[in-house]
Amino acid sequence: MRVGDTRTVGRTGLTVTALGMGTAAMGGLYAPVSAEASLSALEAAWQAGIRHFDSAPMYGLGRAEHLLGHFLREKAGEDAPFTVSTKVGRLMARERPGRDLPPAPPKNALDSGWHNGLPFREVFDYSYDAIMRSFDDSGQRTGLERLDLLFVHDIGRVTHGAAQAAHWTALTKGGGFRALEELRGAGLIAGFGLGVNEADIVLDAMNEAALDCTLLAGRHTLLEQNALALLEKARHAGMGIMIGGVFNSGILAAGPGGHRKFNYQDVPEDVARRVDALAAACARFGVPLAAAAIQYPLRHPAVATVLIGPRDAGQVRQNAGWFEEDIPAELWETLERQGIAA
Repeated sequence: MRVGDTRTVGRTGLTVTALGMGTAAMGGLYAPVSAEASLSALEAAWQAGIRHFDSAPMYGLGRAEHLLGHFLREKAGEDAPFTVSTKVGRLMARERPGRDLPPAPPKNALDSGWHNGLPFREVFDYSYDAIMRSFDDSGQRTGLERLDLLFVHDIGRVTHGAAQAAHWTALTKGGGFRALEELRGAGLIAGFGLGVNEADIVLDAMNEAALDCTLLAGRHTLLEQNALALLEKARHAGMGIMIGGVFNSGILAAGPGGHRKFNYQDVPEDVARRVDALAAACARFGVPLAAAAIQYPLRHPAVATVLIGPRDAGQVRQNAGWFEEDIPAELWETLERQGIAA
């Protein structure tokens, strides 16, 4: 498998590279990241063959979209085309006299915020007008002629808790999905779907709209196969899947003695044992655990691309190397036979 191999995204006709790049780190996730480091990471990704890039207004409260757009505008004249996905559901607002903003959304205790984000506040809004405004705002921030895919960002109870019902109504009855359908029908985007951490909400959304592609983070990895029912439904429905969070917050890439976190938290003992078993099986075949982790999601035919979230050029090159590592079929067979991975 090679970084620049291309796959078709569901029924859209859009092709993306098998390895893509997410841009949350460029927004200052967990720690500040300089513009220079971000642009160097993007250049390293481009040189490695990556041509799909994913962003969101949330990432750095607009910063990531600005940086990504700046980089890609300089590449627009080159022969190799690129594709871009971004997200809707959050508007960026600034406090000012006379504006009555809704209460700031509650922060997860594990959320460190955006360390060098822009001076805006996120406002959740999944209504028709908000989706259309978000599309326009992302176009202005990136300065790109086209945004290929739009993902409804973080709709679900994990994010919204008691407010989920109201947001779901705005999306399904208040015109959010209708706005996306109009953008797709006008040819302004190739398709839309959800960008979430929860598989069940995607299944619910598939009953409300004809989704083209969904970005699912962390739920279909070498360590977690909690979304197989969704992937099978997606395959039969012609919906593409992009997979993020392939290292489960880093535990599958940490290596011996490395910083081990699982889904942003300390590692439970049972998870640690499973990781050790995976690492031992990979070692018997001379395969780095991280290489198996980054390639695993693409074994399912519904998955179009895997997204990495590097902080700098060195991480891009390391991830690309893992992605192109030769993995014998016997390793996958061993993991399935031992019941370690599906």
